[in-house]
Amino acid sequence: MTQTHFGFENVDEKEKAQRVAGVFSSVAQKYDVMNDLMSMGLHRLWKKFAIDIAAPRSGERVLDVAGGTADLSSAFARRVGATGQVWLTDINNAMLGVGRDRLLDEGVMAPVAQCDAEKLPFPDNHFDIVTVAFGLRNMTHKDRALAEMRRVLRPGGRLLVLEFSKVWKPLEKAYDAYSFKLLPWLGQKIAGDAESYRYLAESIRMHPDQATLKAMMEQAGLERVEVFNMTAGVVALHRGYKF
Repeated sequence: MTQTHFGFENVDEKEKAQRVAGVFSSVAQKYDVMNDLMSMGLHRLWKKFAIDIAAPRSGERVLDVAGGTADLSSAFARRVGATGQVWLTDINNAMLGVGRDRLLDEGVMAPVAQCDAEKLPFPDNHFDIVTVAFGLRNMTHKDRALAEMRRVLRPGGRLLVLEFSKVWKPLEKAYDAYSFKLLPWLGQKIAGDAESYRYLAESIRMHPDQATLKAMMEQAGLERVEVFNMTAGVVALHRGYKF
């Protein structure tokens, strides 16, 4: 059996998929509240910056991969307007359900699909923008997912990857203390699940750093890949184009 990592553990690939599903099924209902608490609201600014860098225009087609509770889908829908289209997708049904309900509550009639980012059910050259925010690090085969996201982009389209990354070295000790002590404690108190937030901290450490992810995007065929560091490298936004 092929091994991969689930946080700091080595597990079979099928087991990872099941365990990641368990994490997000567990935290779905408290996901947005925990995001506000964990980031002190900064996640909203990170996502706004990603949308601004994506520069959506009226009438464009957008694919929100691992879109979960639909933060990005909701904002993109307002930008592309009635002549555009935004697809909200996620592999996890519980997260997707929260996102779908949010869009309906906001009066946004966006299509929703439960699907695997490594096997996207969309045609080649279809979307102007593809985004994945805080989802890539949970994917088993990141290279396959990046290749799929590029495939569904039209020529001239752009891929935006917003993800936790490598923090500025002088802040590492403080960031580790926050990640491995405070996050699980918050997870237990708010979501009743310390282990899922311990996995979150571990998964960030196992995710490729800024330069490595840039190289992976280039290997997937994306061009003009740029990196935008935020909050001292706690989060990085990567943007690449398909030509």
